[in-house]
Amino acid sequence: MRLQLTSLAIIFMAASAVAEVELSFYGGAQNAPHSDVFISGDSAYPARTFIGWEGRSFDSPIYYGLRATIWQSQTFGYGVDFAHNKIYPQDSELDGTPFETLEFTDGLNTLTVNAYRRWPGALGAVTPYVGGGLGLAIPHVEVSNGTTETFGYQVTGPAATWIAGASYPISEDWSVFGEYKGTYSQNEADLEGGGTLRTDVITNAVNVGVSFSF
Repeated sequence: MRLQLTSLAIIFMAASAVAEVELSFYGGAQNAPHSDVFISGDSAYPARTFIGWEGRSFDSPIYYGLRATIWQSQTFGYGVDFAHNKIYPQDSELDGTPFETLEFTDGLNTLTVNAYRRWPGALGAVTPYVGGGLGLAIPHVEVSNGTTETFGYQVTGPAATWIAGASYPISEDWSVFGEYKGTYSQNEADLEGGGTLRTDVITNAVNVGVSFSF
């Protein structure tokens, strides 16, 4: 295992030595449509609840993302992306249910490995790009009914992301960008007191960010 990790590190360092490495930070406005929440197993919660979500992107903890990309050529790149998505139930959505809390507010986090295609010079100084990838959902699960409480991070299933945007250079090393970013995550979380919670969530975000290249 140590030899394999060392080999991967050498390959990454060699790839980055001959390519452009780009580090990005972004924020913006993120939201999510309704989804079904299913509870199975030995649980005091209802078997199915239809929840309307909202993102509250600028409430603490804010919505944000981090991205590292290796551009192997002028047009093709790959890398990793971490997004701190959030979802809250809309006002009164939990009325009439046993839930006191049902949210993923310290992150409906996703970690994905992405590939990107960009078109330098297609719009003058503006460079459009698209991307997509697969990875894991790692949310902070917050569920309670007044008797039992689930509160903590779990790896809950696969995640996917898709991106379309454009960047604009502001110096030799720095650029700014705007984009649409969607994510899909399958979430199956273990509940304290027994049972599992399952919900598939799509988030949609309009991001603005800054990148540093070297």
